[in-house]
Amino acid sequence: MNAFLKFMKRNYKIVALVVLLAGALFGFTMIPGQKENDPDKDKLLIELLTYVIEKGHYNPAAIDDTFSKGVYKDYLENIDPSKRFFTQADINEFSKYETQLDDQINNRDLSFFYLTYGRLQQRIKEANSFYKDILAKPFDFKADESFNTDYEKMPFAKDDAELRDRWRKQLKLSVLSSVADKEKMQDAPAEDKLKDKEKGFSDEKALEAKPGADVNKTKANGEKKSFTELEKEARESTLKSLNDYFDFVGDLKQEEWFSIYMNAIAERFDPHTYYFAPDDKDKFDTSMRGSLEGIGARLQKKNDFVEISELIPGGPAWRGKELEQGDLIMKVAQGKDQPVDISGMRLDDVVKKIKGPKGTEVRLTVKKVDGSVKTIAITREVVEIEETYAKSSIVKKGGKTYGVIYLPKFYIDFENQDNRDAAKDVAAEVDHLKAQGVDGIVMDLRDNGGGSLKTVVDIAGLFIEKGPVVQVRSRAEDGKPSDKPEVLTDNDPKVHYDGPLVVLINNFSASASEIFAAAIQDYNRGLILGSKQSYGKGTVQNIIDLNRFVRGSTFGNLGALKTTTQKFYRINGGSTQREGVKSDIIMPDKYSYIEIGERDSDNALPWDKIAQAPYKPFKNNFAPAIANSKKRIAESAEFKLMDENAKFLSERKDDNNYSLNIDKFKADAAKIEVAAKKFKALGKYNSNLTFDALPYEKEKFKNDPALAEKKKDWYESLGKDAYVNEALNVLDDLQPKGGKTASTEAKKETRIKTR
Repeated sequence: MNAFLKFMKRNYKIVALVVLLAGALFGFTMIPGQKENDPDKDKLLIELLTYVIEKGHYNPAAIDDTFSKGVYKDYLENIDPSKRFFTQADINEFSKYETQLDDQINNRDLSFFYLTYGRLQQRIKEANSFYKDILAKPFDFKADESFNTDYEKMPFAKDDAELRDRWRKQLKLSVLSSVADKEKMQDAPAEDKLKDKEKGFSDEKALEAKPGADVNKTKANGEKKSFTELEKEARESTLKSLNDYFDFVGDLKQEEWFSIYMNAIAERFDPHTYYFAPDDKDKFDTSMRGSLEGIGARLQKKNDFVEISELIPGGPAWRGKELEQGDLIMKVAQGKDQPVDISGMRLDDVVKKIKGPKGTEVRLTVKKVDGSVKTIAITREVVEIEETYAKSSIVKKGGKTYGVIYLPKFYIDFENQDNRDAAKDVAAEVDHLKAQGVDGIVMDLRDNGGGSLKTVVDIAGLFIEKGPVVQVRSRAEDGKPSDKPEVLTDNDPKVHYDGPLVVLINNFSASASEIFAAAIQDYNRGLILGSKQSYGKGTVQNIIDLNRFVRGSTFGNLGALKTTTQKFYRINGGSTQREGVKSDIIMPDKYSYIEIGERDSDNALPWDKIAQAPYKPFKNNFAPAIANSKKRIAESAEFKLMDENAKFLSERKDDNNYSLNIDKFKADAAKIEVAAKKFKALGKYNSNLTFDALPYEKEKFKNDPALAEKKKDWYESLGKDAYVNEALNVLDDLQPKGGKTASTEAKKETRIKTR
């Protein structure tokens, strides 16, 4: 049995062992008759959750006072993230439970949940009664007052009067920013209006409090609308959005709020441990599959909003280059309709709003990772599956020929071995590039969120002689991480490609991508270029059906639990968890000064180190190439501007205070627009290199013009990519003397010394 099969067998045993142990504990018949809000079912779910995590999690946290404080904080943030419902009096009453939740969890005591749930329903009804009064009359935009949207640092309102005033200011900011956008559109030249309409709204964090603004800026006869008319329109659209929001919240059942409490507990163990409420597992799978139609994005719940977890290569969102992994969706609008606030909505309801017929437009108001808020217009399409597979291109530079392989995911179909396999596809692309006599290869793993472990081992094996690729550590029988990790090894002595190699990564290269980059780095086989470090996800998860633990239950579907069961380690012994893979050559990007990835989660599993696996690194000397690249980057006007932009975005991230005086608001917005204007040049970069298809693909294009057109877009995007251009410069620096590749010479030297 090879290392991978052993790994899979152990992985299965983890789940099987938990189920087996549970048979004796939960093998009894539940109380007959299923009630809609059944405390016995809630207690059983808490017990199941903690039991499965205790027996199956890689390294479960102790359920103590520290754990209790984390659950308390996360739960309140999840049910009232904008602090617009609870008052300080409520919090004072809740606070006595801050260090008692661990005891309540262990004793299946749900007093805290029932107290907060009941109070939240009361506060929602109260807010529902007064926001309409606030929006019934015009705001005074000459008054000198401000509103801060940093809800995390904002204290709770001290009493009902202050809470109502907070709603007034929040709604005032919403209307003000909408009116300012409308006026700006009216005053803009016709061509600018078209561009703004195509792109959505400008980069303004004030949109966070704004339910939306329409694109109908002028009267039917072409005359400009007055300020009074625009202000009235903005209040009406805000009112409609809030009405929709409160209608939605009013339809939520208690069990859906209880799922939020369950996840406040589950996610304290680590960010990837998650409870799927009854039927949510099926809905989640449907949303994952359905995301291939529409905008081409995979979604996941993130507190009160929905997060973009992945962009499908080739899809409209991916091609638009505006929506990014990590963006939080706050509002959704259909074409020219008013945006709907999706705060608190179920994932499947958000998916339904985003999906739609091919050719229709959806507008997403998203909060970017840098803290800015932007509305992005996307035309829905059917995403071609072909675009999610590995692909390559060739380019001539400085008398040399280079290849670029883009791998969006480490895909494989275990059920049908005849289907596509990333390892086979990458091997084929390497063969095609070698047939063209390439002098070096760029392996582009940017935004690659991972995939199959078997696949990453096989792909790494294309570039090295046989040897270990990754170590996987599981939980031992005593409940502690095992001292004997599985070592997954490439057993094929053949080196498919031994020439110069560069691997491109960014902040969103995760999991299997990090394993590949780490192996190439540890073997000293190639250079890693890109962001300061990759995402830092060094863990494996399994989804466990909770219904398997209870016999004769009349409670219906109990849901499922995704929990962390294993941890990755590099062959040098270091974990990829939190730290990710650090680039050999760091290139500036927009997130250079923003903490992003696993390290940004306070409950992420820690970095640690185990013994290294036995391996022999190549003797390549990359120091000259690294020095040359760093010098080019330091002198590059393009990269200097990227670095300035990153600093600008980092500073803007913490700028949360907005004047509610219209003159000051416009003046502040104008300053930001002037400051940001210089960064528009980043979108105009062009390396003037011509990327082309390989001969075998050109034959395909003869019978598939649509494929040719899509690939043409990709080739053009490579020519406008400063990161790819620098990767090619590095390959040029790696060119060997005497016509032989650096890796071939290094391997020959290694063999001589080890005979």
